[in-house]
Amino acid sequence: MKRKKIALLGSTGSIGTSAVDVVTRHADRFEVSAIAAASSVDIMLSQIKTLTPALACLADPDAAEELRRRLPRGCHTEIIDGMQGLLRVATMPEADVVLAAIAGSAGLQPTFAALQAGKDVALANKESLVMAGELMMAQARQSGCRIIPVDSEHSAVYQLLQGRATKNLSSIILTASGGPFLNKTLQELQQVTPAEALRHPRWDMGSKVTIDSASLMNKGLEVIEARWLFDIEPERIKVVVHPQSIVHSMVSFVDGTVLAQLSQPDMRGPIAYALSCPERLERIMQPLDLIELGELSFLTPDTQRFPSLDLAFRALRQGGLMPAVMNAANEVAVENFCAGKLAFQAMPALTEAVMDSFSTSPEPLTMDRVIEADLWAHTRAHELLENGLHSKAV
Repeated sequence: MKRKKIALLGSTGSIGTSAVDVVTRHADRFEVSAIAAASSVDIMLSQIKTLTPALACLADPDAAEELRRRLPRGCHTEIIDGMQGLLRVATMPEADVVLAAIAGSAGLQPTFAALQAGKDVALANKESLVMAGELMMAQARQSGCRIIPVDSEHSAVYQLLQGRATKNLSSIILTASGGPFLNKTLQELQQVTPAEALRHPRWDMGSKVTIDSASLMNKGLEVIEARWLFDIEPERIKVVVHPQSIVHSMVSFVDGTVLAQLSQPDMRGPIAYALSCPERLERIMQPLDLIELGELSFLTPDTQRFPSLDLAFRALRQGGLMPAVMNAANEVAVENFCAGKLAFQAMPALTEAVMDSFSTSPEPLTMDRVIEADLWAHTRAHELLENGLHSKAV
């Protein structure tokens, strides 16, 4: 069997390291041709020794130079850097599939470049579809390639819809764990710390995704993703809180039938499926013990305590560049919360203030305009922080 060649964007993060685990367990099926990350020299050096890729990119030029100095004698991996290096990894001719797992808006251009190059994309970078979903899906259709979701919720829907007519689909139901603050009051949420927000009760994720999970912004971003991935109207996308994180999503059909996908909360499952579908790999996750689980519960999201979910629906309904603006403002908010400069509930307040100050335009959506809106929103969020206009929620 010919091994599938993979270019791995974001190899040193949570998704990337889980993907390396999947690939090394099934070395007869997969080969990693290229890896890329931001600046983690130690982890990338270890991955180079394990995977022996032809290309390795660190976006930070100084980190890339350190990596070159530390390469073992006889290593033939070429070390590249910067955005051009990321784009080279994303479009590597030898790669059959690009696993896009760079966190945040930094993953937008490499993911789009992979689609332009006709690569199937296993998508873990949700911001690409949040910021430019219409453009991403149009490019995939034009190039004749697939976007296969890696997020557990979208992977679940993708699996549930295989071989089923979407004309019979009534709604998509995304599940949210509720994060570490599910049962905290509004007053208690005023006092939570970044360290507390990073202690997710179910999932082991990167810091940005974990903070977004705590605020429910992560679920809001996934709502926007689902709209584009499955070509479904916003009003047919539902969210329920499911603290056990066993049911990853559900689909409801017009006859009243609901199908659900269940598994352990382990990202290796959706990663493996994205790389191998429609086949399934052995030795990926522990099977469920339904008797041990006992019961599964579902709750309505509380958007008074967690308003970020409503902000995402608002951005989706307004359309155009607003999702990119919302995403950029949230990135600044999360960065400042993690730095101890912003209260937990000030994050959605800042995001909303940036959205309120953005003037929409009827001009056609282009990638250049998306990038400009992202830059504008980052700048505007920092201006609001400097002027203290977030203080109402601090």
